[in-house]
Order: sequence, then C-alpha cells, then structure tokens
Amino acid sequence: MVKIAGLASNRGRNLLHIADRAPGGAELAIVVTNEDGAPVVEGAAERGIPTEVVAREDGESREAHEARIVETLASYDFDLVCLDGYMRILTDEFIDNVPTTLNVHPSLLPAFPGMDAHEQVLDAGVRMTGCTVHVVTEEVDAGPIVTQEAVPVYEGDDTDDLKERVLYDGEFTAYPRAVRWFAEDRVTVDHEAETVAIDGDTGGDFPQRRLVADDLADTLRYGENPHQDGAVYADGTCEEANVVSAPQLNEGAKDLSYNNYNDADGALNLIKEFDEPAAAVIKHTNPAGCAVADSLADAYDKALRTDPKSAFGGVVALNRECDAETAEQVVDSFKEVVIAPGYTEAALDVLTEKDNLRILDVGELGEITETMTEKPIVGGRLVQERDLASPDPEEFEVVTEREPTDEELETMSFAWQTLKHVKSNGIAFATGTETVGLGVGQVSRVDAVELAAKKSERDAEGKTAEGAVMASDAFFPFPDGIDAAAEAGIDAVIQPGGSVNDEDVIEAADEHGMAMVFTGMRCFRHD
Repeated sequence: MVKIAGLASNRGRNLLHIADRAPGGAELAIVVTNEDGAPVVEGAAERGIPTEVVAREDGESREAHEARIVETLASYDFDLVCLDGYMRILTDEFIDNVPTTLNVHPSLLPAFPGMDAHEQVLDAGVRMTGCTVHVVTEEVDAGPIVTQEAVPVYEGDDTDDLKERVLYDGEFTAYPRAVRWFAEDRVTVDHEAETVAIDGDTGGDFPQRRLVADDLADTLRYGENPHQDGAVYADGTCEEANVVSAPQLNEGAKDLSYNNYNDADGALNLIKEFDEPAAAVIKHTNPAGCAVADSLADAYDKALRTDPKSAFGGVVALNRECDAETAEQVVDSFKEVVIAPGYTEAALDVLTEKDNLRILDVGELGEITETMTEKPIVGGRLVQERDLASPDPEEFEVVTEREPTDEELETMSFAWQTLKHVKSNGIAFATGTETVGLGVGQVSRVDAVELAAKKSERDAEGKTAEGAVMASDAFFPFPDGIDAAAEAGIDAVIQPGGSVNDEDVIEAADEHGMAMVFTGMRCFRHD
C-alpha cells in the first residue's frame, strides 16, 4: 500500500478527497500544514489522519523551515508526497530528502504557471483550461507532467466559477488518477532527466484516460419522462450515418424527444445490419418487427405485420431511399419518426401530410466507422466494442440429428442479426427473412419463448410460428425453452450453446424433430 504525506496551507480539499477515495488503495498517512488554524487539520482529524503544524518562524530561512518539516515527517512511514495549495516554493532541502513530490496546478501547464492561473486564463480569453499534476522540482510549475485534465471556460465565467469547476471537474479527477498510478507501481520518474513514464498509458481502444468532448446539439422538451430535463450532444467527428446530425425534413413538426432519439438510433442500427432492402419498426428501443425483401415496400409490409398493434406510435427505419409506395404504408397508421438514407419527392409529399411525423434523412448509410459504444452510469461509464459480429452459417455447429435446410440457415442468419437489437433475455421467431414474433426483455428465457409464441399467435397478421426458426440470444439453461418452442410450432433453433445442460437441451430438440445449431457466441443487449 502506498502511503502519502500531504502538505497543505489551507483547506486541503484535494488531499481529503484522495483520503476519501483511496485511489489504488493509497492511504493519506500524515498531513502537515505550515499555517496555524488551517482548516485541513480539522478535516484530517475527522478522518483519523494524524496532523502536524510546522509554521515558519520569523526570520527563518526556507531551507531551515523545510529541514524541520523533513525532520517531522521522519516519524511517519510514507512513499509519496502530495502538495495541495501549499503556499511555499520548495527548495532542494526538501525535494532531495523525501520521496517523489507531486503538486496539482490549476491550468494546463506549461500555459499559465504561477499564483494567478485563473486570472491569466480569463485575461487570455482561452476557451479551455484544466489542471496539471506534475512532479515538483525547484523550478516553479516546471516539473515533468504526470497527467492533465481539461476543463472548459464558459462565457461569463469569473475566477470563482473557474476555480470551483477546475477543482471539482479537473483536480478531483486528475490527482486521484496520478496517485492510483503510483499505487499500482506504474510510474517511473527519472529525476535527473526530469521525465515521467506511465506503464500502459499507450492509448488503444481502452486508454487509461478518456476525454469526451461533445457539443450541445439541442435542448429537449424533456428527458425520458416529463419531470426530467434532457439534451442531446453531438460528436462532430462521427462520420457514420446517425440520427443526431440528420436533418429533419418536415417543417413545423415537433422536435425530436429523448425517447425519439433513443428509438431512432436503435432502429437505424438494426437496418444497417442488412445489405438487401430492409425495414424495421422500433418501439421502446425494441423491434416490433423487421424484414428483408426484394423491395422496400415489401420489407416494410412484412416488418409491420409482425406486430402492427405495437408498431402504433413507433419509429420506422429504412435502409433504402424511401419511395412513395413505402411512404403510403408508413402513414397508414400513426408513427413518430421515419428514418431513411433519402426520400423521393413523391415520398416526401406523402409523408409531410402528417404534421407531426418527424422525417430524418441520414444520408448514405456507407460504412460503419464507430466501433465503440458506451453507457454512462452513476460514477462512471461502461465502454465496449459494438456488437458487429455476424456468425458465418458455414461455421454453425449442427448439434441435432436433423440438419437445418438451406432455407432454415438463411432464416437463422437473419434472425440472429435482428436478435442482436432485442433487449435481453431475447427470443426471435422468423420465417424467410421476416420476423414472426418477438419475446423481449424477460428475466426468464422460457418466458421470452412463451412471449414470442403469444405475440406470433395473437398479434402477427398473416404469419405463424408453425415451421418457423427460433433465435435465442444466450444458451438455454434447461429444456423447457425448447419444449415451449416446439409447442408453438418451431422447427429449427439457433442459439449460442455452452450450458452445462446442453446435452439435455439437444435431446429435447431431437425428440421434437428440430434442427439446432450453436453459434459459440451470445448477443446480449441489456439497454
């Protein structure tokens, strides 16, 4: 465990924050102040941290004062020194006689060094500032940099605004990070060369530090619910077709809501899966239906007929230029948003007759360039690769006595690509290249199967689960899911496999005369 000796002259908020966070297991072992009555003493005492006051005496040299501090620290065990608003310039008397000493400065060094950094920032009119954690040398604010954190400067900021934002958004992030790196023994300081190397701080898909710099695109009427405020931010570097930057073509229609953006993004991501004409209807980020066909109008018709009741008020996504025939079908029932890579004039004439139908033109779909996705959670962000995998039918593992037909293999592939966009636990029933029934967001896999069966029997128009393919986003833990599928009329199954009960599940499929393949990968989607 790394133990820290902290030096502060006032409140020592960074030191106390580090004590509370214990980054990398680091412990604040002692706090020394050079000011009688410094508030940091009380804060440290409340946390059970020893404190010492070593005030500089009248006429005492800096070196002599620092020698007394070093002598005081000799009674404590520590591996790292952290300064926090320590209002003295240290000399070699201190620096050479203690372990590495760190300081946090409220600007992005080497810009704006010295005592009045915030005033310098505001006088210079820059739009970005931040903080710097650096190794302390005898030269003020010039030691090798360990890490930095950027903080924006806003119109109308004064020094107090900037001071608080840099502390909370910058220093409270950067200082614990630097301490954690030391605690993890990942920092090499070459004091002679005045350089710092951080093991593993090399970038890549999951870098040690992430900077998110999106611009406000719009404030929303409200968030997910009317009592929540909301906004949408835009990533100006995104080259992939997306709903944030798509122009809205129906003048006078309401602005997109938080939920509209969320559903529209999900719908667009789904139809990007397919090369042939494809259509999807999304409700609450889940597909109400999806289909691929020879024409866009046919694809939309098949997608809609999966669950036309649930499609009411949904979001429509198309992967071809929307034509008038498809547009006529879209406006036949209430929809919130339609998304396509372009519209014919005739299609726009039809669609714009609906005053509040939001019409988004995302432009040419092109290549998928955004390979990562993230979800903010309280206290941080989850980051992962996008699920862009599409298992090759030639690599499916046939595990049943009956092998799937070529038609079933084609349907399995379609069902799997659709299922990736269904909330877990998820089940998709499909025939050909169209959905028949979907069981979404269930806490039990057999419940998801039974829901898909119920939806296909009750809500699908001109469709049946009889002879259909079932796709499951994760393995079946028990044969009951297969039994429920057989009762619904399912003839073939695609699933990841990997359960300890795979043999029982396969046996059940054989008893029902099903064909079943394993993909060897699952496709959970939890949000």
